[in-house]
This record gives sequence, structure tokens and C-alpha cells, in this order.
Amino acid sequence: MSTDFPRSSEAREDWSRAELLARIVTESQRHYADYSLFNQAMADHVGLHPTDMQCVALLDMEPGPVSTGDIARLTGLTSGSATRLVDRLVKAGIVERHADPHDRRRSLVSLAPEARQRIGAAWDTPGRAFGAVLESYSDSELAIIADYLHRAAEVGRAQAQRLNSGG
Repeated sequence: MSTDFPRSSEAREDWSRAELLARIVTESQRHYADYSLFNQAMADHVGLHPTDMQCVALLDMEPGPVSTGDIARLTGLTSGSATRLVDRLVKAGIVERHADPHDRRRSLVSLAPEARQRIGAAWDTPGRAFGAVLESYSDSELAIIADYLHRAAEVGRAQAQRLNSGG
């Protein structure tokens, strides 16, 4: 879809539902492209591959250590690729492996404290910039944005699973 909408923060209350839906699709595509560029720039800045950066970001959101299988599920990588990713991150000092207290045959992975601090510091300026955008919204608007992002992520995961399974 190549509909070109003005890139402004002004809400147009006279837009039809179809125009609003088309704008959301267009802006979502722009957001994905722009965020991909940002992810590449952030990865370059901290000296990681973009896939490694994605893994680091996902590990940072997890409440505790995760298995390599969990990393495969979170990133969409095969188990072999996830193992190589973890090996690379361990070697770089980004993640640490820990023995699983419930299963001696497997290990768990978590961000190394120094890496968490270094990558967190790299996020300070971008985090403030993204936060400034959100500050302009009311609490009810933020709730709608959060709900949309949550639902869109669920759809994205389901569609990725469908595509990966040949559907």
C-alpha cells in the first residue's frame, strides 16, 4: 500500500474510518522500517549483530534466566542457531550460562551484569526520546496504545508461526 499521509502529530478528526485504518497500516509499516534502522544503529553502537541485539532486548524483559530453547522461541531461531547465538554472546561477555537448579542436564542464560549496565547506558538517550513522545498522550490514550501494541504483537507471533509452519 503506497498511501502517503502527512507525517505530523496533528489528529484529523474529519478522517473516515477507512482513512484512519489505511493510515495506521501505513504508519505501522513506516514504524517497522524506521525501528529496523534504529535497531541496526543501536546494534552497531554497542558492537553487536542486530539479531544479537534483539536477543539482548528480549532477555532484558524476562524476569529471570531462560533456556536456549526459550531464546529460540522468543527470537524465532532454530535451536541450533539459538545455541550458536548464545555461544557467541557468552564469548563476548554479554550473557552468562547458569546451571538449571531443576534440571542438571540444561543451563539457563541471563544477561551479564556488566553488559546490562553498558547496554542500558546506550539506551539512556533513545529511551528519553521515546518517552518524550509518550508524554504527550493522556493516560487513556496510553492504555489504548499499550492495548494495540499487545494485540498486534500477539497477531504478529501467530502469523509468524503460521508462515513458519507452511500455512
